[in-house]
Amino acid sequence: MQAFTFLRATDARQAIDAGARSPTAQQGASVRFVAGGTTLLDLMKLHVETPQQVVDINHLPLDRIERTPDGGLKIGALARNSDVANHAEVQRDYAVLSQALLAGASAQLRNMATTGGNLLQRTRCMYFRDEHMPCNKRQPGSGCPAIGGANRTLAILGASEHCIATNPSDQNVALAALEARIAIHGAHGERVVPIADFFLLPGDTPDRETVMQPGDLITHVLLPPPKAGTRSHYLKLRDRASYEFALASAAVVLGVDGGRIHHARVALGGVGTRPWRAPEAEQSLLGQPATPASFAAAATAALRDARPQSENGFKVELARRCLVHALTTVATA
Repeated sequence: MQAFTFLRATDARQAIDAGARSPTAQQGASVRFVAGGTTLLDLMKLHVETPQQVVDINHLPLDRIERTPDGGLKIGALARNSDVANHAEVQRDYAVLSQALLAGASAQLRNMATTGGNLLQRTRCMYFRDEHMPCNKRQPGSGCPAIGGANRTLAILGASEHCIATNPSDQNVALAALEARIAIHGAHGERVVPIADFFLLPGDTPDRETVMQPGDLITHVLLPPPKAGTRSHYLKLRDRASYEFALASAAVVLGVDGGRIHHARVALGGVGTRPWRAPEAEQSLLGQPATPASFAAAATAALRDARPQSENGFKVELARRCLVHALTTVATA
């Protein structure tokens, strides 16, 4: 790990001013914020992240979980994953988020990892994490050896000829299905970004993963009020039962009345270059009977644009089955 300076921020403005001195908030940023450090410190040890300054934001008052005036939920960026997962109102009204968090990592990591840090979690693609290998995400223009290489765990949705790296987060798949909004405080003030707009597709700039700008600090995640008459569920399929990233996962929010579906939100994980919202599946479900045939049709719609690589073609069927099972679980709860 290279030498760097360390700053303990005592207020948000101090942190933002420090971050704004970096030319980018993306790969290669010279200033990084650290909270739990469960991603950043690993990448610094691998020389994938090499900031000149690390700003500790743990002293900022951003760890609360509280109701909003409209009946939604406001989750501070520094709220630990374990606290969010075990929060009574999250478990009651946003079960899909609690389940997704509990499916991720280990109890020790969940006790350290934060909501904001999870939003910015980096890919586990082996080429990205090896400084000696080419990687367009880490070194733009160097190539993507994962295409035609070791790509069993990588993306089949949203990929480009420049990058097929998968977004690894469980939390963010649930947040996509819940239509969360991300509150950001930056050098030019505050803004709120729908999660659908927060993550970027790789295109020809895979090093740019989010809309974050220099000095931007995630302060909260905002969840809308729970929809009456809906239930939610998160299902994660992986190579082993714990401490493993998803090969495919599904986050669903479903409302059924009189045997017919009146509300549907679907997101997939483990298969996309970003947490993958599936509006085609949602449209397929609306107004349909809550039956295996409807769920199978929705799953087919969700994976229609899948473009598997040399080693991950199995993910198409795996993701279909994952989504069908998640929908069936919610509909029969």
